[in-house]
Parts: sequence; C-alpha cells; structure tokens
Amino acid sequence: MKAKRKINIVTLGCSKNVVDSEFLMKQLDFDGWEVVHDSNDTSAKVVVINTCGFIADAKEESTDTILRFVEAKNQGIIDRVYVMGCLSQRYKVELSDEIPEVDGFYGVTDLPIILKDLKTNYSKEVETSRLLTTPKHYAYLKISEGCNWGCAYCAIPLIRGKHISRSIDSLIDEASHLANEGVKELLVIAQDTTYYGLDLYGKRMLPELLDKLSEINGIEWIRIHYAYPSAFPLELIQTIKKNPKICKYIDIPFQHISDNMLKVMRRGTTKKETVELVNNLRKEIPDIAIRTTFLVGHPCELENDFDELVEFVKKSKFDRVGVFAYSEEEGTYAAKAFPDNISPKVKNDRLDTLMELQREISLTNNQIEVGKTYKIIVDRFEDQYIVGRTEFDSPEVDQEVLVSKTKGHNVNLGDFIKVKITSCDDYDLIGEIV
Repeated sequence: MKAKRKINIVTLGCSKNVVDSEFLMKQLDFDGWEVVHDSNDTSAKVVVINTCGFIADAKEESTDTILRFVEAKNQGIIDRVYVMGCLSQRYKVELSDEIPEVDGFYGVTDLPIILKDLKTNYSKEVETSRLLTTPKHYAYLKISEGCNWGCAYCAIPLIRGKHISRSIDSLIDEASHLANEGVKELLVIAQDTTYYGLDLYGKRMLPELLDKLSEINGIEWIRIHYAYPSAFPLELIQTIKKNPKICKYIDIPFQHISDNMLKVMRRGTTKKETVELVNNLRKEIPDIAIRTTFLVGHPCELENDFDELVEFVKKSKFDRVGVFAYSEEEGTYAAKAFPDNISPKVKNDRLDTLMELQREISLTNNQIEVGKTYKIIVDRFEDQYIVGRTEFDSPEVDQEVLVSKTKGHNVNLGDFIKVKITSCDDYDLIGEIV
C-alpha cells in the first residue's frame, strides 16, 4: 500500500490565521494527504508556515520560524518549505530575496495557488469545511475578510484589503458542518464583526446572521469578537439580550478614550460616544462581560491622555482587558504622519500601569463571583482539575474556572457542567461540581 504524503501546517498569529490554516488542511486531507499541525514530527517532509505580520514581535516570530525550518531543510531533515499568510502577503518580494531557500511565498487569498503548487486539486465539495485545530467542541467562524476603517496605526487593510463579507448561506453551511462534527460553541470573528453585511446586503447584518446561526442544532453558545465601537449597531444589543444562545459577552477594542487620541488614531468615535455605548450595553444587559483592548504609547499620547485612559479603566471596571504598546508599522498613516518618539520605557511603563490596575479590578470582580453557580464548558483536564469557562470568557484570551476532580462525576471534554464558585485568584475562578 502506497504511503500517504505527509505535511505539517504551522500556524502563527491570530484566530483568523487559524481559520485559514484549517481550510487549507481540509483541502489537503480531502486530497489524501496526512496532515499534522504545529508538529515537530520530522517524518513530515513538507512544511507550510502560516505567518503573522501585524506587529514587530509577530513579524520577528514569523521570520524566526521560517529560518528554523529552512535550516532543517538545509540539513536534509525536511524537503520543502512554503510560506503563506500576512507576512508573506506584505513582504513577498523582500522575503524571496532574503530567504531563497523557501519553495514558495503566498498571500492571504492564495489558497488555490498553494494547493496547485502542492499538486493538490481545490475541491468545491469541501470549500466550507475545515480540519479543526481547536478542541472539537469550539471553533472560530470568520465572517468577513479585510477592513475599511483605516485606523492610523493598523496595517491590516494594507495586508488583507478592504472589507469583504461572506454570504449568510455559506456561513450557515460552514457552521452546520462544524455542528455535525461536534462543535458546540462558535466564536464569531472578523476584523470588524459589526460591519458585516454592508458590502453584500447594503446594511449591517450581524444580528440577522447570529439569529440564523442560533437555529443550527448542536450550537449552544455563540460568542462575538472584535466589534468595532464606531457606528455600533444598537440592534445588536437587543439580539444579545434576547437570544439565549448568544453569550452575554462582547469583545470591543476601544484602544483609547481621550478625544485627542481617538482623533489621532482615526478611530471614528469620541469619548462621549464610547461611554454611552458602555453604559447602554450594561443598562440593557446588566450581566454582560465586556472585553476590550487598549493601545498605549501611540504618537501624540501625552501624559494627560494616558491619565484620562487610566481613569476610564478605573471607572469602567471592564471584565477583561488587553494592553499593547505601540509598534510603528511601515505604510500606515501613523508611520507617515508622526515620529515614533515615545520611548520604549514610557510605553512599557504605561502598559504595566494599566495591566496592574486591571489585575486589581479583575480580582475584585472575581471575589464577587464566589458563592455563585455557573454553567461552564469543559476545555481540558489537568492533574487535579477540570478546566473550563463560563459564557463570560473566551478560550485562550480570558480567565478559566478550575474545578476539583471528584469521584463519581463522569465528565468529558466539551461537556457543560454546573459549578459553584468557592474561591478565586486574580484571573481565575475555582469551584466544585454541583
């Protein structure tokens, strides 16, 4: 019997890259390849690296990974190395000149081309199917590509182009396939999920899409990520409020709060509008968990701008917060318009200040949860714990619930269980099965 061709797909970067890799993997699997993911298995002689090119650290990680596999090729450990994704999209010419040992570079929409070079036919039969790399009970659902906003600091439109929505029919088809494979939780992602549908249907259609997704048998939780705050569709709040399958959770990257910085960053919103949106969400859905991110050290950020951001975080007491230090990206508006003259030390000090503040807020928020009972989804098992999440937490980026293993409880991966919270720390809850 002829041995299967074996290929290793290595994924770097964000959840949108994860989805791209999973589509590629399904096509390869359907054509007869044996596919492994992020593997050190040297019996896979062909490697495809899906790169990130968003910020400096991500570009460095992607470049280092390429060089590591090129060295393995030079040593005869593997035969071929291909590179796809954001870094390859943006710097294809430069990378081809600097790392000629790579067998091919491909952009973010070059799936048919890379398959052709791998002597694999693109199959329409599985174009809405994926080979999951996440645990089988949850999956990302990427509803659109690209972005139209043009924030000053962001290179995504340069890499992935303008916003292009996928059709509702194709997304329902994909989500149905995922549900049939055992997926219970959909994490809806895009560069801006709230923009969904404007290009295809002439209006924002995220609420309608969410309602249709919730009709799919087997899908029990639907979670919204990356909702842009400007022109936020208020009907979405009612959809979250009324639909029991949609998690009382939303990820809205506010990035800043001072009007000066929102204007400099070209965010298309104001402090007043931002505060009103937060207040509206909490008024209509009192138990909603709001996750957000902030960018510090952006050009023109003065001390009083940062102080204003600190006060906003103190007052808002967000459930989940991520903080990033500004990284100048060539070709962006900010790189052309402003010198990157805030020192790395000041950037890091501001980042640390916000993260320490959020640690204290998170601990206070968690202490309030002690004694309450929640439904959680089981993500994995550790030595003495069942590890899961409430509807108020997303995998990989948010906190978890650690549940002591108890004799007599038969719990499987992906199960929903009821847990009483007995204690907590800064970023995790600890509980016991009810």
